[in-house]
Amino acid sequence: MLTALRSISATRTKIKNIIIIMKSFAALALGLQAVAAKVSYDGYKVFHIETSDFEAMQAKLSDIEYVSLDCESNHKSLEVAVAPQDLEAFEALGLDVEVSIEDMGAEIAKEGDIKPYKARKKARDVCTGLPDMSWFDSYHVFEDHLDFLEDLQSAFVRNSELFDAGLSLEGRPLRGIHLWGRDGPGIKPAIIWHATVHAREWITTPTVEYMAYQIIRDYRIKEPLITETLDNYDFYIMPVINPDGFVHTHENDRLWRKNRQARESSSCIGTDINRNWPHQWDVPGGSSTNPCVETYRGESPGDTPEMAVMTNHTLSLAESTGIKFYVDWHSYSQLILLPYGYSCDAMVKDFDTQMELARGVRDAIRSVNGLDFVYGPTCETIYQTSGGSMDYVYDVANAELSWAFELRPQSPRQGGFAIPPENIIPSGEEVWAGMRNLFANF
Repeated sequence: MLTALRSISATRTKIKNIIIIMKSFAALALGLQAVAAKVSYDGYKVFHIETSDFEAMQAKLSDIEYVSLDCESNHKSLEVAVAPQDLEAFEALGLDVEVSIEDMGAEIAKEGDIKPYKARKKARDVCTGLPDMSWFDSYHVFEDHLDFLEDLQSAFVRNSELFDAGLSLEGRPLRGIHLWGRDGPGIKPAIIWHATVHAREWITTPTVEYMAYQIIRDYRIKEPLITETLDNYDFYIMPVINPDGFVHTHENDRLWRKNRQARESSSCIGTDINRNWPHQWDVPGGSSTNPCVETYRGESPGDTPEMAVMTNHTLSLAESTGIKFYVDWHSYSQLILLPYGYSCDAMVKDFDTQMELARGVRDAIRSVNGLDFVYGPTCETIYQTSGGSMDYVYDVANAELSWAFELRPQSPRQGGFAIPPENIIPSGEEVWAGMRNLFANF
């Protein structure tokens, strides 16, 4: 495997050159962002559509203004938010539909105001030195997330550091916090957590930050399980790995999913970074070749600047310490997903063990707030995905465990991507219980 890693590493210089090339598009992307009016979803109605032929359904919807809230092209159903001026035309199609959300704008409004963060040690818990828990009372803009990470690190200065794995297309940092235990940094196997690769999945960002907060708090008070875990593994936690898309959701379009990369071949913007990992990238049915579709995979494997950053960082850890556990945190659907996504026939070598671990995590999550998370291999559990993070990190970076989570809520009827900030702490509590169960069974 190390030979394979070295072979892949030889391509890193080529991949890094992509960043330079793609920065030529940055001015265009920023210019488009500057002139675009902020999208309003007031009056948009969300429909659940039953279909056995996605392409035929797309053709029927071709004259309808809508936003896809469903990520795949091989479902038997999909979710679309239809613009108010096209509701009559949509209903005239006579499709087999159910209303999931009466007014998408009203759901987004429930997320409340974005509260400013009192950063730079101005809002801290007097007992722990950690940032005040009021951080989790609302959603926040990207720059505040950077400040929050800085304040987390300053409360754990001997056992942590901030790192920038690289830059996005528009020059924003893919920043994370590295946590370690008694033996110092960079010695123990890695636990890597990525979040917010899909920009509209806001709940993932503070949920992952909540768990980083708990790790630091518990280690400082010498809580046995977390002390043992952090002494045996280094954590690399990156709450926002699609910063350009995330900023776009705040400034322009709340339901934006992809990165902000322009393509010469299309007027549509953005690539789905989680269909762009350079492994099993071109499997039919697992992504889209259409730049206007939410699951657009890119023109070639790994051709997004963000992917160059993530593969470089992941492979460097694979080569230096090895990877114990990787998670790609998403929302929504309440799922615990294992490899593989690219094939429903492929099976991980320790399938029974992984399923047993996932079952324990599911039970621990349920014990907190009573929510049910379904678990299993991605392709069998939800749908086929190609060029995905889990498969890459498991097969290429040789992680022992490589999973994805879809956080609360379970369905669009409960808000989908837009849920009130009152969900942040409960979401953190339930998946933290799941992680503690997993750590206890490593």
